[in-house]
This record gives sequence, C-alpha cells and structure tokens, in this order.
Amino acid sequence: MADPAQGNIPELSVSDLAFAVKRTVEDAFPYVRLRGEVSGYRGPHSSGHCYFALKDEKARIDAIIWKGVFGRLRFKPEEGMEVIATGKVTTYPGRSSYQIVIESLEPAGVGALMALLEERRRKLAAEGLFDESRKVPLPYLPRVIGVVTSPTGAVIRDILHRISDRFPVRVLVWPARVQGEGAEDEIAAGIRGFNALADGGPIPRPDVIIAARGGGSLEDLWCFNEEIVVRAAAESRIPIVSAVGHETDWTLIDHVADIRAPTPTAAAEMAVPVRTELIAVVADRGQRLKTGLMRLVQERKAHLRAATRGLPRLTDLLALPRQRFDEAAGRLGRALMANTHAHGTRLVRASGRLSPGRITDRIVRGQERVATLQSRVGRAMSVLVERRKDRLARVATLLDALSYEQTLKRGYALVRDAAGEMVRTAKGHATGDRLEIRFADGTLPVAVDGSTPRPGRSGADVKTADAQKKAGQKPGRQASLFDD
Repeated sequence: MADPAQGNIPELSVSDLAFAVKRTVEDAFPYVRLRGEVSGYRGPHSSGHCYFALKDEKARIDAIIWKGVFGRLRFKPEEGMEVIATGKVTTYPGRSSYQIVIESLEPAGVGALMALLEERRRKLAAEGLFDESRKVPLPYLPRVIGVVTSPTGAVIRDILHRISDRFPVRVLVWPARVQGEGAEDEIAAGIRGFNALADGGPIPRPDVIIAARGGGSLEDLWCFNEEIVVRAAAESRIPIVSAVGHETDWTLIDHVADIRAPTPTAAAEMAVPVRTELIAVVADRGQRLKTGLMRLVQERKAHLRAATRGLPRLTDLLALPRQRFDEAAGRLGRALMANTHAHGTRLVRASGRLSPGRITDRIVRGQERVATLQSRVGRAMSVLVERRKDRLARVATLLDALSYEQTLKRGYALVRDAAGEMVRTAKGHATGDRLEIRFADGTLPVAVDGSTPRPGRSGADVKTADAQKKAGQKPGRQASLFDD
C-alpha cells in the first residue's frame, strides 16, 4: 500500500529536474582543476569548438573547449596527452550527462612536456624539416642583421654590444614576445616579415636572422617548440641562427635553424667576423701578395737574361739574307736585259707578218664573204615569206568557210535577247520581251506578241517566219547547214 506522504511530493517535469541538477552541480563545482588523459580528441569541430573526454583508470568525464578559449591556449590538447584542465563542471540536459567546460589547459608536469616535445620532434623530422641538406652557410660579411627578440630584454643589448665590438653593421630588431601567450605567433611573424622585405626597398632586407632569447625553464622556452615557429624557420630563405637559452637548452628551432648558437652573444660572434682581425688578415695577405709578385718578377728577369744569352747576334742573323739579296739583285739586271731582247725579237717577227699588202687581201676576202652571205640570207627570207603567205591564205579560207556568217547566208538566222544572249528555245519569254534577229544582210528588232504557235511549228519557226515577212522575204523551209 502506497505511503500517503508520497502524494504530497510536488510533480516535476523532466526539464525542471534536469535544470535543477545543472544549477546544483554548477553551484557545487564552480571552479575545479582536473588531471586526466585526453581521449577521443579529433581536433576542432567545424564550429571551432572542441569536444573530447578526460579519463583516468577509473572514471571518464566529457570536456568542452569553446572556440574563443581554444585560440588562446598555449598548449593544444593531443590524443593520449596527460593534462591538467581548469574550468567549471556543468551538465548537458539534452543527454542528462555532466561535463567540464575548460578555460585553461597545461601538460601534467615536465614529463608530459618532454613526451609532447619528443613526439613533435619525431613528426617534424619525418617531414624532413631537420635535414642537413636544407641548411645553408652564413654569409661571411653580412651588411644587415635581423634580430627577432624582445626589445626590452638584456639579450638584444648583448647582441648589439657584441656586434659593435666585432664588426659594426646595421641591425634591424623585430620586436616579439619570447614567452607567454601569443609569443609563438609574434616570433613566426618576425621571421616571415624579414623574408617578405624586398631587396633595394626602403627597409633593407637582412642577410642573416638571429632568433634569440635568454635562459629559462622548459615552459618558458616552449614558444620556440611550437610548430608555427619551426615551420616559419624552415620556410625562411634567409639563413637563421637560433640563440635560445643557454648551451644546455635545446628547442625545436635549434634543429631547423641553419646554425645553433649556445648563447645570444655567441650568435652575434657567429654572424660577423672581428673587424680588427679581418684588417690584419687583409694586410698580411696583401703583404704576402706583394712579396710574391716581387719574387715572381725577379725570377722572370733571370729567365729572360738566360734566354737572351742563348740567342745569336743580330748581325749573324742578317748576314745570310743580305748575301742572298745581293746575289738576287745582280741576277735581276741581267735577266731584265735578256727579257727585253727576247721581246724585241718577237716584235720584229710579228711586224713582218703585218705588211700593208697582206692586210688589204684579207679585207677584200672578208668583204666578198660578207656579200655572199647577204645574198643567201635574202633568198632564204623571200622563200620563207612566200611559204608563210600561202599558209595564211589557206587558214583564212578555212576560217571564212567555218564562220557563222556563211551559215546565215544559207538562210539561217541568229536570235538574241535584250541582254545580247543567244536565244535557243521558244520557252521562257513573256509578251513584250524585246528580241533581235540577225540575218545575213542585217538585224531586225522584234517583240514577243504572246500568240500561240501553230501545231507542228516551233516558236523559233514562227519567229523566223514573222521576221521574214517583215523583212519582205518569202517564208519557207530553213536550209540545212550542209546545203551548198
């Protein structure tokens, strides 16, 4: 039998109970710190919020990181990572479950940070970002050095002082936080900003970049382990020197940089040579070059003197050619006299053959031959002209016999329309069309009257008969083309 007191319990809806539990849980646990392992993390949702769970060996609780909080987290959750989450406990009435809304997140101790660092190092190494083949040597004497660091710390003062002592060059400082929330974004922006400067622009482009920070704990140096910083250093086209912490401190940027300096001061020493030492080296090498050149000149002089002693004297070199020249000059006079005598003899012989009588006979014979050839050419041309005339007369007779005028003389007529085109049939002409009939003795203009031709006679016969009547001729049968 039911307890009568139970009938006095107020009736609640499911929503009333769910929201009452929500208020109770939130009032009891407004701010908690939970230590657990990240489970079910798949990255941010399309909305930007993160949904996963925290668990240990005995229990599990759902966790939420809202979009605005996730963007401010120094450490992002990773699957299997042990973390300490800070936030408030609440419920989700839609599933009658409770959950924690995380407001801050940090690894659970140095061991967790080291595990995360090692996991990230293996991941980036597998992508080849730490390969030695990617690294380039530093320029020996840079004109401009870019430094990404805090502008208010002791690090930048140490770097500037060391560069000034060794070899004063222009230094550009890109101010960036090197610790705390958002430091990794500013460091990456500094590296990419120096690379974005154009050569010859108003702000000179650095030849070397130094990313520097003083010593500190693993948490203090963590921004130099973030992927955004490591990838910005890997993408840099300008050589990078990493100078983070002390000699025993190692960060991921040390692996991707072109060279690692144990301290910021050492980075300045690596970036520029010692000016006084460089001057001494240049002077020493200049002196050595001068001494070497003097020694080389002396050796070449000695070799030249030795070579000149082995050469014959000038008079000995010219004696034989002079003798040959004298002999040739003597033979030249005699040869000219003999040549003149021989040509004179040939001239006398030729002049004997060129007497006036012989020349006259040759001219007379040539004239007779020319007259004979002229006579033969005249006869040949006369015969050729007569043959061409006969052939032309035969062709003219044949052309006259085959011409259409001869056909018209045999009684035929040629009909043309107004356009001058030949009319071949009676069809296709309207009343009033103008035609022209040509006979052997002239032309006759006519017009189509539209009358029907008599049976058995074509339109052409009718037109021809009418034309003959008008011309005063007697109609009759049209002669054959073969009538004589």
